Amino acid sequence: MSVEVERLDDAGAWDALVARADETTPFHRRAALDVIAAHSDTDLHPLVGYVGEEPAGLFPVFERSVGPVSVAFSPPPNLKVPSLGPATFADPAMKRRKRERRHRRFVESALSVVDDEIAPSFVTVRAGVGYDDPRPFVWNGFEPTPRFTYHVDLTPGQDSLLAETSSDLRSNLRKTDDDAFEIVDGGRPGMEQVVVNARRRHEEQGISYGVTPAFARDLSRAIPEAVTAKICRVDGVFAGGTIVLSDDDTAYRWQSVADFDAPVPAGDLLDWHVIRDAIDRGLETYDLVGANNRRLCGYKSKFAPDVATHYRLQRSGRLMDAVANLYLRVR
Repeated sequence: MSVEVERLDDAGAWDALVARADETTPFHRRAALDVIAAHSDTDLHPLVGYVGEEPAGLFPVFERSVGPVSVAFSPPPNLKVPSLGPATFADPAMKRRKRERRHRRFVESALSVVDDEIAPSFVTVRAGVGYDDPRPFVWNGFEPTPRFTYHVDLTPGQDSLLAETSSDLRSNLRKTDDDAFEIVDGGRPGMEQVVVNARRRHEEQGISYGVTPAFARDLSRAIPEAVTAKICRVDGVFAGGTIVLSDDDTAYRWQSVADFDAPVPAGDLLDWHVIRDAIDRGLETYDLVGANNRRLCGYKSKFAPDVATHYRLQRSGRLMDAVANLYLRVR
C-alpha cells in the first residue's frame, strides 16, 4: 500500500477534504491558509496524500527562506495560529495495523516531498489535539514536545457546566447587573479593536505580539462564517473583547483581552457569553486555546476544562537551531 503525495491547488477540493477530517480547524481552510501565507511572507505547499483515489491525509506546509537557507513551518510562527499540521483519513473500521501503516507512509511520503521541493534545514510542525499519534514524525528524526490546551465540554448543558465552574466565576456572573454592560457582535472593527488592545497589553508586559489588525481583518474576510468578535461595553466604552473561530463542533477562543480597570468582570462575562452561544448552536467543545502559561491557566481553569495534549515536532541540525532561534526573534 503506497501513499502518493502531491500538491492540491484546487481550493474547493481542498476544503472538501478539510470538511471530512476530524483533525482540522478553521485555519486549515484554503482561504485561511492563503491569508496566513500572505501575512507570514511564506509560500504555501498544500499537500495531499492518496492511496489510489482515496485520501490518506492532508498537510499544509509553509516555506520561508532566510538568506540561502530554507525553512518549513506548519503553521508559521508569530501569528498566534495555535495549531495546524497534518490531518489523516481512515475508516474507523480499519484495523489498527493497516491504519498505522497508512499513517506512517503518508507522513514519510509527505516529508519526502517537503525535502525534495523545499530542502529545509529546519522544520517545525505544531499539530492539533486531534492528531494524537506523532510517532511517524519521531521515526523520521523529529523531536516531539508536548503542548497543552483546555477543552470545555459543552454537552452537559449550561446549568450543569455552570455548577462545575469556580465559585468566583459563579459569583461574578450572579452579582453583575445585566444592565451594567452589553455584549455585542463587533464585526471587523471589533476584531481590530481586540487586536490593538491585546498588542498594547503584550507591550506593557514586554512580550512580542505578531497579530495585526490587518491579519484579523483579512482572516475574517477569508472565512467570514467562521470568525466573529464579541465586544463587552460599559456605557459605550470598550471593556473587553474576544475573537472566536468556530467549526462544526468547536468554538476557539483565539484572541481575547479585558480591561482590568473596568467596573465589570469583562473576561468572565465574555467567556460565559461565548459558551452559552456555543451551546445554543449545538457545539460540543469550547477550546480556550492554550494551557501552557501558568498565570493564564489560573484564569482559564475556572471554566472546568479538561487538559488536552498536542505536539510540537521539530527537526533540525545544531547550526539550524541557531538560525531558527534568530528567525523567530526577528519575526
